[in-house]
Amino acid sequence: MFKVLRVVIGRDLLLSMRRRADVANALLFFILVASLFPLGVGPEPNLLRTIAPGVIWVAALLASMLALGRMFAADYADGALEQMLLASAPLGLIVIGKAVAHWLVSGLPLMLLAPVLALQFDLPIDALLVLVASLALGTPSLTLIGSIGAALTLGVRGSGVLTSLLVLPLYVPVLILGTSAVDAAAGGVTVQAHLLLLTAFLIFAGAFAPWAAAAALRISLD
Repeated sequence: MFKVLRVVIGRDLLLSMRRRADVANALLFFILVASLFPLGVGPEPNLLRTIAPGVIWVAALLASMLALGRMFAADYADGALEQMLLASAPLGLIVIGKAVAHWLVSGLPLMLLAPVLALQFDLPIDALLVLVASLALGTPSLTLIGSIGAALTLGVRGSGVLTSLLVLPLYVPVLILGTSAVDAAAGGVTVQAHLLLLTAFLIFAGAFAPWAAAAALRISLD
């Protein structure tokens, strides 16, 4: 099982490094959205601290959604996905490997860039740490949930819009919990409940989303 995961993750990371422009697009979108808000709103510190959690989390959510299209599209185009369906390894396990690789390329950089961009909003250090923790728990959930939408719309014209419509309602709980955790930290309130709920959501998504995505892939390829 671990050998299959290692091979799938290594293969997808290698392919992502060969398509650096696709990876950079989502990161650049995240940086631009998070950086333009302070310029548009103005230099008022209290207002910036108030809107910071929502702006950064929404930017991260949209950037994560923007990157969903490449999770299965390249393998579908060159026929590799059909070979994966015929492999002896469970398809759900392959989906887990692809989701991990996708998060390492798209979710992890967002998490690392977020505290740097949050400095523009004058967030306190406690809120910055909670922001990183909430993104570390929330972005994998976004990737896992998004894999279902990406699998269902595979090969469909206008799949990007359809994927957004499918996964956006499921992203809302993660968005609310993530922003609430940062707001609570900025206000000096305990954030344990928010982070525990994000952890529970991640466990739930990790347990069910890969197998749902695998079933969706079989439907899309039939």
